[in-house]
Amino acid sequence: MNAPQVQHITSRDNPLLKTLRRLTQDSSAYRKLGQVWVEGDHLCRAALARGVKPLIAVFSESVWSQANVQWAGAARQNIVIADALFASISALESPASMGFVLELAPPAALQVAAPSVILDRVQDAGNVGSILRSAGAFGFKQIIALKGTAALWSPKVLRAGMGAHWGLQLIEGVGLIDLSALTLPIIVTSSHRGAYLHEALRDRALPFPCAWALGHEGQGVGVELEAMASLHMRIAQPGGEESLNVAAAAAICLHASATVATPRL
Repeated sequence: MNAPQVQHITSRDNPLLKTLRRLTQDSSAYRKLGQVWVEGDHLCRAALARGVKPLIAVFSESVWSQANVQWAGAARQNIVIADALFASISALESPASMGFVLELAPPAALQVAAPSVILDRVQDAGNVGSILRSAGAFGFKQIIALKGTAALWSPKVLRAGMGAHWGLQLIEGVGLIDLSALTLPIIVTSSHRGAYLHEALRDRALPFPCAWALGHEGQGVGVELEAMASLHMRIAQPGGEESLNVAAAAAICLHASATVATPRL
């Protein structure tokens, strides 16, 4: 097998660097370009561990001599650029000195019976990434993002997801009408109505598989989606806070479902 090509880039105006800047600065650019930028050792390793073959690996000059030994065969092509140029494409305050350009996978088909998480206009990228981590950890492999939700493959969501993306089926831009195809119950989270989660778990009244619907940070789940729900659930908050952060609520709810699916958990 031939060794991957190595190209040294010295111009700020190089077309590849312009593309990388678009991917890091525009959260939805990956949809237009069909490519995803992941930066840093952890995310790059997570992608490789899931069998992803990068199109391009990008390194700063200062790390290339060491990276050449460890990473040279990871991608189809290696790019080496000056440290200052890498800083110009990085989305991090402290650039990680390496990253991958990945091909964006084709849109996945909705699996009507798969344990799912429905994101209804959840807009904070950190929340979305954290929810993806919890979903992967607790066996909810399908993420259904309704229109208005933060872009799932944006750099901020990728960083917050910490590698969870490559173990999940991610479906974006879904409309409410598409949810009617689901054959499992939809559970809507609420801070003020419905059964208490711990009581449903105690009484074995929590269905599995199911689809948990999590709503906008301020407005919650929309009225139309609420009307589609089989159950409404709320989390007891004896400390007296008005509501939980949506990512924290997601972790609690998904863990509860995981205990139904795996009683010894």
